[in-house]
Amino acid sequence: MSVQLSPIVSEFETQEQADSHDRWFRRKVQASLDDSRPGVAHDQVMAEMEAIITEAEAKRGGN
Repeated sequence: MSVQLSPIVSEFETQEQADSHDRWFRRKVQASLDDSRPGVAHDQVMAEMEAIITEAEAKRGGN
């Protein structure tokens, strides 16, 4: 049986869901820490994202 969590305290309905999410998140963080590929500079990432946003806005009509 799973303990119900308060929506004021947690975004999860049960402790099992919260624990599952915690395990998933920790695996993702560890995989990132273990990744041997070189990092990408913040400015480069931001420039690439800006290009993607600009392209999407142009396709949509430029709003």
